[in-house]
Amino acid sequence: MVIRVEHELHQRRRGRNTGVGLILGAFAVIVFGLSVVKVLSLSNPLEMQGYDHAVQPMAVPETPSQ
Repeated sequence: MVIRVEHELHQRRRGRNTGVGLILGAFAVIVFGLSVVKVLSLSNPLEMQGYDHAVQPMAVPETPSQ
């Protein structure tokens, strides 16, 4: 027994689900785009740093000698 009549509630839910899906897809595209831009903006790929809770000598500010 197949129900073929679609209730108005199902149409509203489908519209909401489509909207949420489009927003989620747009967010994923923005994050991917920012990642690509960050990687391409580096002149040297070795400059890319991950934040793995380790001291990074390049990030430590140098103190001027007196």
